[in-house]
Amino acid sequence: MPETPPFSPTVALLTVVGVWQEAFAEALKPLGLTSRTYALLGHIRGMPGISFSELARRSRITAPSAHVAVAGLKQEGLVEDATARAGAASRLQVTPAGEQLLAQAATRLAEVDDRFSSAHPGLTEALRAHVAEVFGTQD
Repeated sequence: MPETPPFSPTVALLTVVGVWQEAFAEALKPLGLTSRTYALLGHIRGMPGISFSELARRSRITAPSAHVAVAGLKQEGLVEDATARAGAASRLQVTPAGEQLLAQAATRLAEVDDRFSSAHPGLTEALRAHVAEVFGTQD
């Protein structure tokens, strides 16, 4: 009989992340969003006027990837570039349609959170405490 490997917090957390990420992706799919586009919209909403380079840094993607992603969001009417003139730094902002989509996504995210929190209250509280300790915030 093979020996059971020692418990690995890293492997355990990655397993939990995978399950929760899949549920999150499934909740966003009917809205036409991925977790990446949701995050991009959230960064743009959180920092109106954000530059492409800052958006790329915050999203942990390359600047060219940010340009491609934002072009898609602009085409869908979710983001606009309030740049005053050609050659100036971009000033991205979420449109009213983007705000509405983010509100719908927030409702779906709350449902996923409620489902996991009620099924795993100890894990949820442990994560909340860890985030507060490491990042100095409750949410």
